[in-house]
Amino acid sequence: MTALSTHDTSPGPSAPDGQGSRVSAAWLKAMALRYSMFLVLLLVIGYFSYRSARFGTVDNLQTILIAAAPFALIALGQTLVILTGGIDLSVGSVIAASGMTAAWTAKNYPGNLLLPIVAAMLVGLAAGAVNGFLVSRLNVPPFIATLGMLTAGSGIAYVIGGGAPISGLSSDFGKIANSSFLGLKVPVIVMIVGIVVLAAIMRRTAYGLRVYAVGGNRVASEIAGVNARNVLFSVYAVSGMLAGLSGVMLASRVISGAPDLGRGYELDAIAAVVIGGASLMGGRGTVFGTVLGLLLIQTLNNGLDILTVPAYWQNVIKGVLIVAAVAVDTWSARRRVT
Repeated sequence: MTALSTHDTSPGPSAPDGQGSRVSAAWLKAMALRYSMFLVLLLVIGYFSYRSARFGTVDNLQTILIAAAPFALIALGQTLVILTGGIDLSVGSVIAASGMTAAWTAKNYPGNLLLPIVAAMLVGLAAGAVNGFLVSRLNVPPFIATLGMLTAGSGIAYVIGGGAPISGLSSDFGKIANSSFLGLKVPVIVMIVGIVVLAAIMRRTAYGLRVYAVGGNRVASEIAGVNARNVLFSVYAVSGMLAGLSGVMLASRVISGAPDLGRGYELDAIAAVVIGGASLMGGRGTVFGTVLGLLLIQTLNNGLDILTVPAYWQNVIKGVLIVAAVAVDTWSARRRVT
């Protein structure tokens, strides 16, 4: 898992010299650790494919991708935040507030598909900006700042709907998330674009390097000339904006606004980032690792649903997986040091 959880671009362990055909046990062990999450994902896919013929169908693959899309957006934002050593607990309630805003806008201004999207993203951006201001300017611990926004955002979602869901929306609102292009649903396309863009930013731009620098050592990064406060503000703002986009897609999918939309989503987003190898201490993690963690969680959810495993057992399995992922990452990091 270490290759998925670091920003190191150096080549992985090389096979020992000699006869060339023999590979040492130590090399195999190092490679297994390096690509452990990918191997686990393949094993999970193989297991569910063996247990159910329905799992391996193209339709089911599309189902997994559609379910993963809203989580992917908030997981990408969460990746940025965690790379700086922070955490964003508010994305679930930001989804709810943004989804309700989109539904309210669609109901009061029917026929305009762009306006609900812009309104939802602005609400998410505003919430993220408040989080970023509290963390970067007032030095409020990220846990406390985003916990407060979690509570406030949930209340705002109920205020927008007057304590009730917003229904009776035009079917046009559903086109935002239920339309297809080149055989793919719009949320899946948005997810793919988001992954590609953020991966490029983190690997190819100075901004990506600054995010890693702030998370690795904020004091050292500031000495090197990085404006750590601006970086911190930006990652929370981006996280909120992506949560707003996720909220409008979720509301559009069911063509209604629900004040409890997105409840608990922040936990799956954090789990995806952690399972993908990111360090909660900051400075270590990749977009690719987050995508693998997300796909693993969504594949588990889908496969366990197909096998009719009770929801409470699904939570137990995901909890064990998160702890195991962190334990393996900590153990492998300790081995690298020694």
